[in-house]
Amino acid sequence: MAHVEGSHHVTLSVAGAQEDVDFHTRILGLRFIKRTVLFDGTLPIYHLYYSNADGDPSSVVTTFPWAQAGQFGTRGTNQAREVLLSVPDGSLDYWSRRLRSHDVEVADLERFDQRRLAFRHPSGIEYQLVANAGDPRRGYEGNGVSAEHAVHGIHGVGVHMTTPDRMVEFADTSFFARGAPAEDGDVVGLRIGDAKVGNHLEITVNRRDDQGTWRYGAGTYHHFAWNVSDLANQDAVKFDIEGAGYTDVSELKDRKYFKSVYVRTPSGALFELAVTHDEGGWTCDESPHELGTRFQLPEQFEHRREEIFAKLEPIEA
Repeated sequence: MAHVEGSHHVTLSVAGAQEDVDFHTRILGLRFIKRTVLFDGTLPIYHLYYSNADGDPSSVVTTFPWAQAGQFGTRGTNQAREVLLSVPDGSLDYWSRRLRSHDVEVADLERFDQRRLAFRHPSGIEYQLVANAGDPRRGYEGNGVSAEHAVHGIHGVGVHMTTPDRMVEFADTSFFARGAPAEDGDVVGLRIGDAKVGNHLEITVNRRDDQGTWRYGAGTYHHFAWNVSDLANQDAVKFDIEGAGYTDVSELKDRKYFKSVYVRTPSGALFELAVTHDEGGWTCDESPHELGTRFQLPEQFEHRREEIFAKLEPIEA
């Protein structure tokens, strides 16, 4: 039976590469696990990966730094907007102090009767930290962050759209929502798939902003990936979505570390159906202890290594 397990990763279009590395590692304390390039198109752009201690599906944030190529996007409605990250229960005061000590503006907010911290990536992308008791995923102890405070992984994704009804219908009938939607003012909350953590979809009714951009461009959310466990189940989920009439679905794409199918949802947000590669995932080209230390390229780009690397912004982790 077709199913979604929960989240897999989130991918963002950011501005500068070094400021992105610094934000995710030196401020948020995440583990830098991979430096490679965007597979699509011919323009060499970094693809950078960050995670919790174990690189779990549902813990990975990946980024494309587009400022070097001069491509910028516009945040708006009918697109994914917020990166929701899970942190240990009782750690929000620590994170508020830490973010402010790095000159990051922080706001307290309450959603679904729960306190959160809201702040922004240097490129403007919106983040929220959500405290969760009993999250079993192991935070990365490093970069000045202790295990008792470290980010567990993804909490979910925040999407903005003019009306939520069509997205709720899509989630209920074709994307494995579990339970009844929750409501908090202009926000509708859903849980997708079978996972106990990391699978929250939040839809904000936004009639103020213009349509956001969907192309690659610094400062915007590109896609959110859901874990569909294996290729047979990925096919089954894809066929169910197409059979319901949502035919804006891609062919299978091999991303080296995982295999992917993409679907444009009624909210405008791009969702990915991801399967971690059965030949090692993150460790197919680096040992667990070496993750993120060497510049990796897919085989089809190896003959261009020197050319590609010379065109990329130098970064230090």
